[in-house]
Amino acid sequence: MQAIKQAIRKNILAAREQLHAQVRAAYNAAITERLLQLPEYRQATTVLGYMNFGSEYASDLWVERVLAEGKQLALPKVNRLTNTLDLYRVDDLENQLASGLWGIREPVIERCERLDDINEVEFVLLPGIAFCRNGARLGYGGGFYDKLLAHITHRTALVTAAYGLQIVTSIPQEATDIKVDRIVTEAETIECNREFIRPDF
Repeated sequence: MQAIKQAIRKNILAAREQLHAQVRAAYNAAITERLLQLPEYRQATTVLGYMNFGSEYASDLWVERVLAEGKQLALPKVNRLTNTLDLYRVDDLENQLASGLWGIREPVIERCERLDDINEVEFVLLPGIAFCRNGARLGYGGGFYDKLLAHITHRTALVTAAYGLQIVTSIPQEATDIKVDRIVTEAETIECNREFIRPDF
């Protein structure tokens, strides 16, 4: 199973890297507008996002709009002691973020308020490498988001943004893998019809 996942990661990352800068910019703009129009996002007060790195969807475009629209924004920071994600409220991207693990911009804990209960979050935007139309998600291999989302006890919108080339026919799934509700690409919004089942770790 791990070998198959690694092969998918390698292929999708290579394809993503080959996107021309102008095409990528156009895709990012289209995806951002689609995300902002989702009813679940429009109705949410507190949202969880992430700061992009490498060739992935430029989530910083969406994050800036979240703050401009006056919503509460939470961003993750890798806790190297527990190997989990801690969440922090952020309202000033320039002053509250700094380069962290893998060069990803993360909250500076001395400048942010920690969000201890993920159940305050009503909308989650998740990163990832590959996705299936049934909601299966392939991340970077650390399992950080699966562990974080396992603490959700109520219905929360789980959404991911991806380029169309990141959609694959199948991804091997483990019991702890959590599926998403929607996949937003530059061309469509895919309804995945996830069932809310809280996994046991």
